[in-house]
Amino acid sequence: MKRIAIIGAGSWGTALAVVAARAGHSVSLWSRNAEVVSSINERRVNSRYLVSTSIPTSVTATGDLGVALRDAPMVLLAAPSHVARELLTAMSPLLDQAAIIVGVSKGIEIETGKRISEIAKEVVQGSVPYVCLSGPSFAKEVVERHPTAIVAASKDSAAARMVQNDLSFENLRIYTNADVIGTELGGSVKNVMAIAAGMASGLGFGSNSVAALITRGLAEITRLARREGAQVETLMGLAGLGDLVLTCTGSLSRNRFVGEELGKGRTLDDITADMSEVAEGINTARAVKKLADRAGLELPITNEVNAVLYDGKPARDAVAELMSRPLREEV
Repeated sequence: MKRIAIIGAGSWGTALAVVAARAGHSVSLWSRNAEVVSSINERRVNSRYLVSTSIPTSVTATGDLGVALRDAPMVLLAAPSHVARELLTAMSPLLDQAAIIVGVSKGIEIETGKRISEIAKEVVQGSVPYVCLSGPSFAKEVVERHPTAIVAASKDSAAARMVQNDLSFENLRIYTNADVIGTELGGSVKNVMAIAAGMASGLGFGSNSVAALITRGLAEITRLARREGAQVETLMGLAGLGDLVLTCTGSLSRNRFVGEELGKGRTLDDITADMSEVAEGINTARAVKKLADRAGLELPITNEVNAVLYDGKPARDAVAELMSRPLREEV
């Protein structure tokens, strides 16, 4: 039994709290939403996310970051990536000396193009081990005990194994690797590709189109990740191909939903106004384009997703643009 702190009580943070509690751990779940905190502590449900899931009594919610982190040797950062820097900065002086940070969000900081592990290294005091937990995993299916396999990636192999041993339980199986770059980029950029796949679906196109987008999307992810220092094998595994397929085809994918609605002609503002959770691919698309431009890489799908999201380009025109590109060899 271990005390685990989870920072962020959205769907994934709540799901991981439930899994950790089922595995026998004591969980402190932080949320800035007072209604969520009281709902969990008093009624054993999250009033906003995974509302049909009963939360074990060994999960205690709090709005106090210091209380959440107190004596916790494992800290899961489950908040959206755009608040990662703010939270990591606030967490730094409150962390237990023996703590490890486990990043479970999937995104890239827009302004700097930095991955969450890079932000943690920059703002967290001392040499705190960092583990990236990623892979094909819808929160709803995890708490409903669907068999799920994901990856814990870290340069610190002992930290990765600790996450693997402590959080693997019943339907959740965790593998390890040492490629943090590939694992983070695979989990982040696939959201951009899911928006593209959703646009194809929203336009009424079928499986041929989605399969093409997944395959060429994987090529783009691999191109960028290799330039940043990732291993190709990681992109062929759970954190790359596995997560990409799930997010591009699964009905629970928020990013695919955004793309579908764009394909149907709705505006981005209109779509996001109706959403209760963040679709990370919206911000990540801008960050990935900046990374690619800086590196001189050609990422056609990413460029077209950005044009639809931010330049008002119709989704149908974006697909036509991709299909009319000069013909070339596949590899």
